[in-house]
Amino acid sequence: MAKVERFEDLKVWQVSRLLAIEVFELSKNEKLAKDYSIKDQMNRSAGSIMDNIAEGFERGGKKEFIHFLYIAKGSAGELRSQIYRAKDRGFIENVDFEKLLKKVEEASKQLMGFIQYLKNTEYKGNKYVQESELAYENSNNFEL
Repeated sequence: MAKVERFEDLKVWQVSRLLAIEVFELSKNEKLAKDYSIKDQMNRSAGSIMDNIAEGFERGGKKEFIHFLYIAKGSAGELRSQIYRAKDRGFIENVDFEKLLKKVEEASKQLMGFIQYLKNTEYKGNKYVQESELAYENSNNFEL
């Protein structure tokens, strides 16, 4: 498995970033763009997925990271609900609805898989490593 040095290296963050870009592009749709509140909510919840992954990673502890991954997963659920609302209001076409829904569900599955992985690993996080161990960890990084 690839070594992870920064949150940008995480596949789940990369997928979430692409999802946020896609939601933003969809929000330019003339019908959706007219309803500022749902457009804004969709963009904010999509961004929240990637942002919470990043924040959890940067906190340096496994328990906190898992906590923030659950928050990101909650944001994915929120986005899924908003996608249904946008479809129900006629703001997005069926093809866009299905495509986006599938991507959000995949991101959510990846988040849950990553959470399960972290729960089963003994690694506690950089902030719990002794200074001498931290020098070793920083030179070798950890694998995820």
